[in-house]
Amino acid sequence: MPASPSPTLIVRLRNWVGDVTLSLPLLQRLAAQGHELTLLGKGWARDLLAGEGWPVQVLAQTGTERVQQLRALRRTLRPGPTSPAGRINALCLPDSFSSALECRLAGLRALGHAWEGRSLLLSRAVPRQRGVHELQVYWQLGDTLLGHAAALPSDIDLKVTDTQRANANALREAHGIEAGCICICPFAGGTWNQADKTWPGFADFVARSLPALKRTAVLCPGPGEEERIAHAQFPSARVLPGVDLGTYAALLQDAAAMVSNDTGPGHLAAAVGTPLVSVMGPSDPSLWHPWGPRVQVLGGQGAWPDAAQVMQALHQALAGR
Repeated sequence: MPASPSPTLIVRLRNWVGDVTLSLPLLQRLAAQGHELTLLGKGWARDLLAGEGWPVQVLAQTGTERVQQLRALRRTLRPGPTSPAGRINALCLPDSFSSALECRLAGLRALGHAWEGRSLLLSRAVPRQRGVHELQVYWQLGDTLLGHAAALPSDIDLKVTDTQRANANALREAHGIEAGCICICPFAGGTWNQADKTWPGFADFVARSLPALKRTAVLCPGPGEEERIAHAQFPSARVLPGVDLGTYAALLQDAAAMVSNDTGPGHLAAAVGTPLVSVMGPSDPSLWHPWGPRVQVLGGQGAWPDAAQVMQALHQALAGR
């Protein structure tokens, strides 16, 4: 396997699947403009982004270790494409003070958002836009780095590898799951303004409404979403625990549709082009909806949809599939 080229830009990824997925168009744009990217993020980011071919280092655990990790990477840097933003060699996507401080202590010239009093730590601090979708917030950093604005993409186009696709096919075959299944994600990590993002009617919908479609319901619980809870609350679903994100993306790519709470797998489905019914309650859809032309968003800003609305949207998603 050939060695990875020396990076021209070090990118500190965010810590959640949805955020990393929404930042993908920015990363693709920078790569297309000649930047060799080296990414630092959570361990799952390697699986998620394997199809893009970028090196991904697993972010060290402590602040001291992260500074050392960034310093080691800085020593491998080579000059990148001429940047109107100046001699920027790092992109700090998290908005935390600590992430900007670590870049500064490592001697990196980082671009990131002016947030939480960290502007003096960044070589270029960009005001964070308010009231716009999160994908656009990331996209703006590319406008600054490259020196020109560009139209927002209509989709995300997350790539999966041949190995991930083969793993998904083997998993479906082992569990007797058809390609045209319906994936469900009834869990949701985190909260929105301290409100639960889990649709209260999800279990009842899967038990009472979904069987009419005569398609297998597939559930892939993630870390913390215990398999026993999935089995207890969704006994009619085919539960596949421990599926890595790349294989999950390949499974979604061949699914007929997905129904998801406001959480990472919903963004993943939209990113591979799977028709998605995104069920939101407390979240603001204008800021965080999954991005893509085959996404239907129901509810949001404190209002949950009912089962009939979700079923109607799912019928629309399945039209012709």
